Amino acid sequence: MTVRSAVFALVIALVALLTPVHAVKFDLIAGGGGEHNSVWNFAPADTLVVVTAIVQPSPGMRVDMSIVDGSEHGRIYQTKKDLNGETRVAFTTHDEADLGVCFSNLIVGDTQGKNARAVDLDIDIGAEAVDYNAIANHESLSLMEVEMRKLEAVVREIVDELGYLQRREMKMRDTNESTNDRVKWFSIFITVGIVALGAWQLIHLRSFFKRKYLID
Repeated sequence: MTVRSAVFALVIALVALLTPVHAVKFDLIAGGGGEHNSVWNFAPADTLVVVTAIVQPSPGMRVDMSIVDGSEHGRIYQTKKDLNGETRVAFTTHDEADLGVCFSNLIVGDTQGKNARAVDLDIDIGAEAVDYNAIANHESLSLMEVEMRKLEAVVREIVDELGYLQRREMKMRDTNESTNDRVKWFSIFITVGIVALGAWQLIHLRSFFKRKYLID
């Protein structure tokens, strides 16, 4: 094996190891409405996301899909009704948050067999969602250059996610420090209150004993 081949194999292995998998297959049970099955994945802000859902056809049932995020804004990115076969949607996230792909299966007529439909879901986020074949054709890149682009994008995403975790840890630490300060001042207030109450009781008892001529 030449050095070039060894380097290429190493790049391929690194891309495979660093690229997370967001594919899942499940049976979606039919219900009367309101029930949702959701698959959640974290997505950074301003990131391309491609969701591909393959829903097996079945009479008497209607599958709807909605894509939302868990941010404080509660954004709804996409809503699709009556999915059959392959459905593919692409969008760019606005916030740094968990992203949920939610499905519901409604009974709308006579069904045959079990009241469930098979769903094959694939979620590509960031570097996974980029069409590198189109980029390679447009820029006349070699296979090695394409894999290096993939590796660079994946590493950049990992760095961004580590930065997000660091910011989140700092936010939680600030919250903990604020809570500790509140607990400290509350404890001081309680201690001062107990000391003041004890002093008042001593003064009151001394006054009471004096009135009863028990002490001078």
